[in-house]
Amino acid sequence: MRSPRKGRSDRTRGLARRAVPTLLSAATLVIGGMIAASPSNAAPTALARHTSPTASAATSAARSHSHIHTRRLCAHPSTPGEMACNAVARTDLKQQLSLRPHAAPGGYGPADLQSAYNLPQSGGSGQTVAIVDANDDPNAEQDLATYRSQYGLPECSTANGCFQKVDQDGGTNYPAPDSGWAGEISLDVDMVSAACPQCHILLVEANSANMNDLGAAVNRAVAMGAKFVSNSYGGSEDSSDTNSDEQYFNHPGVAITVSSGDSGYGVEYPAASKYVTAVGGTSLQQDSSSRGWSETVWGTSAGGEGAGSGCSQYDAKPAWQQDTGCSNRTVADVASVADPATGVAVYDSYQASGWNVYGGTSASSPFIAGVYALAGTPGSSDTPASYPYNHASALNDVTSGANGSCSPSYLCTAGDGYDGPTGLGTPNGTAAFTQ
Repeated sequence: MRSPRKGRSDRTRGLARRAVPTLLSAATLVIGGMIAASPSNAAPTALARHTSPTASAATSAARSHSHIHTRRLCAHPSTPGEMACNAVARTDLKQQLSLRPHAAPGGYGPADLQSAYNLPQSGGSGQTVAIVDANDDPNAEQDLATYRSQYGLPECSTANGCFQKVDQDGGTNYPAPDSGWAGEISLDVDMVSAACPQCHILLVEANSANMNDLGAAVNRAVAMGAKFVSNSYGGSEDSSDTNSDEQYFNHPGVAITVSSGDSGYGVEYPAASKYVTAVGGTSLQQDSSSRGWSETVWGTSAGGEGAGSGCSQYDAKPAWQQDTGCSNRTVADVASVADPATGVAVYDSYQASGWNVYGGTSASSPFIAGVYALAGTPGSSDTPASYPYNHASALNDVTSGANGSCSPSYLCTAGDGYDGPTGLGTPNGTAAFTQ
């Protein structure tokens, strides 16, 4: 057993102190007024390549808004060894358990994300993406069904073999429910669905938010055959992390993704593990470019939220990482949308009100796990975190924005090539996630 982790709450306060409040980006100003249900001429489908009615209505509604309001779904860790989920909810939007006829959920849906990241409309058939979270979401399967039905995605249920929920021992003795982690679970399964609609989903619920239980759930997911495992949680680093690396995350041939954190500049574990793909976060908005979308770093707001990044205290730099301003492991590797101001649509009915707009790097980690699944099964002896470094030109390089102040500056500020908050960039198709 690994020793209890120390200093989680201290680190959280430290991150907040280090966060540099900034003016909200233009992306925040544009998208900040998303509404939970926007009228459209037809219900959206995930398989159509178009500008969603939700996005255009959000842009119009945002012109009179200058800021957003959010809350973290999970409380900051209060005991040694505890992890917190990295999900953030918009609280300035009207939530609806059901939608009016011809209405669309607020936030980006599958078609938007597939368009933004140039993802195929098919692929991933037969692949299983595992989601590792703490506690139980009693409504996980029925909420997933609502999300997928809304966007015209194929059924993913226990009955047809697409969805499976287990405890960390592989059985059905589920842990106690928790409303915050239930929202995290809804976000995770919806983002896997958005990235890879044909993928199977394995939800492994850890007994608690302690790293030992979450790590056991990771091992269970791999033992059950998942080649893609998403982890949307983190806590402060400590000297026992290298032991956890070997116990829980050293799985050759398995793409393990981990959220980089939601407190701006600063490193969390297990994103710092040398065996995982650390996933940072961006603000995403539509524009008139040839891509049709643009991204900046999800930077720190007055509330101290932003994508995590930095130089690990304890984990050694993996051979495939070549930046020179950090002698240890640098976070992150890649990124995708995480800013709740440009957030994603999620259906969560467990002590929530149905349709919500969520963000945080808890959105980007499962999304990237789904992209890995679209790209195909990793080599049996590979560390898939190395793949983007072999195909950096196949990513969208994010070159503007910051999540704090630091030295050297690339650890917290975007620029040409590699940077901490967004790594090598965001998906432009699946080529960067293959051998």
